[in-house]
Amino acid sequence: MSDLAERLADVDARIAAAVRASGRAPNDVTRIVVTKFHPPELVARLHALGVRDVGENRQQELTAKRAVLEGATDLRWHFVGQAQTNKARAVRAAADAVHSVDRSRIADALHAADPEGEPLDVLLQVNLTDDPARGGARPDEVEALGEHVLTSCPSLRVRGVMAVAPLGEQPADAFARLAAASTALRSVAPDATWISAGMTGDFVDAIAAGATHLRIGSAITGPRPDRG
Repeated sequence: MSDLAERLADVDARIAAAVRASGRAPNDVTRIVVTKFHPPELVARLHALGVRDVGENRQQELTAKRAVLEGATDLRWHFVGQAQTNKARAVRAAADAVHSVDRSRIADALHAADPEGEPLDVLLQVNLTDDPARGGARPDEVEALGEHVLTSCPSLRVRGVMAVAPLGEQPADAFARLAAASTALRSVAPDATWISAGMTGDFVDAIAAGATHLRIGSAITGPRPDRG
C-alpha cells in the first residue's frame, strides 16, 4: 500500500503544480486512474486511498471489476477504450461515462442499449492524426457527431471531447487542436465542457491546454502485470 500511496501522492502533487501554473482552480481537473490489466484488489486499494474515478480500456475488465467492487458505490467507472457496437449493451451496463464515442453507430448502439435509462455521460473521441484507421472522429466531424447524439440519442448526455496525443508530435500542439474541437462542439452542446486528455507522459501539457479529465495509469499503478 505504501508504494501505491507514494505514487498517487506524487502524481497528485504534480497535477496540483500544473494546475497552479496554468492559473486554473484545483477542482477544474479530475484524475482518473486507469487500471488496465490490474486485479480488482488494486482498485480496492486505490479506493481506500481516496480514489473515486477509475478507468478501464476493455469491456470485460470493466464489467468484472465493477461486479467485484459493487459495494464501493461511490466509485465512478470510466470506459476509455475503443468502443464496439456489439459490446455497447455491456459497456452501458457497467460504465458511468464512456470517453470513446467516435461515430454515430456507437452512439446509436449505446442509446438503444437502455433508451429509457438514466442518462449516460459520453465524450466524443477525436482523431488528432491524419491516419483514418486510428480511433476517433476527424476534428471537422465533431460538431455533426455532437448534433447527432443530441437529436437522436436522448439517453446520452454529451459531456465533451477526448483524444490521445499522437506519437512524434509535441503534445501541446495536438492538445491545442483538441481544444479547438471542444470549442466547435460547444457551439451545438454548450454544456459539453469536459476535455479528456493527458496520460502519464503528457498530462502537464494537457492541463495547460484546458484538460478537465486526466487518464493516468502506470505512474500511479506501477507496471502492468502480464495479461496471461
